[in-house]
Amino acid sequence: MANVNSFHSVGDSLIRFLDNRYPHDDDNMPSCQFELTSSGELAGDIDDTTKLTLYVYRVTFNEHVRNSARPRLSGVPTVPLSLDLHFMLSVWSNSAAEEHTICAWAMQQLYTHPIMDISSLTTDGGWQADEYIQIIPAELSNEDLMRIWDALAPNYRLSVSYIARTVRIDPDEVAGIPPVVATRFDYSEKAEEEVSDV
Repeated sequence: MANVNSFHSVGDSLIRFLDNRYPHDDDNMPSCQFELTSSGELAGDIDDTTKLTLYVYRVTFNEHVRNSARPRLSGVPTVPLSLDLHFMLSVWSNSAAEEHTICAWAMQQLYTHPIMDISSLTTDGGWQADEYIQIIPAELSNEDLMRIWDALAPNYRLSVSYIARTVRIDPDEVAGIPPVVATRFDYSEKAEEEVSDV
């Protein structure tokens, strides 16, 4: 059952995936660090290290599966919270060649491997065996992109947007309290007679 940690698990898994796939030992590729970052970290001082960052700039409800129920341990189907995470992938470098190469490489990886299943997701998310996250490109207008960067402290960096779809967070199981399955009303002859006398 996916839990509240699944939100962070997606970004953490994605940045680990890119870091593990990156050819760090290849002399033809620039040295690069990979970081999952927050708004607060982007508001601070950014060092000159060549790196790729992943930043969640928006969270939306997934309209297609928001009412889809699935069975739980109690046996009663429930509807999980279904979210889409909007990521911005940015490259930080003082070299145009490094910036372009790293960005193109990362886009190639996400194009080639657009599905993250339980084998590539961190365990802290509590993922079920049949769950997966789809990574799809997001089309942002120049105006929307500039608004995001205007709200952040650092100057604009080469960025690409993606959506992680669909992160499903299950409600917590309440231990010791049986679920309400149905409401039952009794009907008897006496009740029928009283109704007929009125």
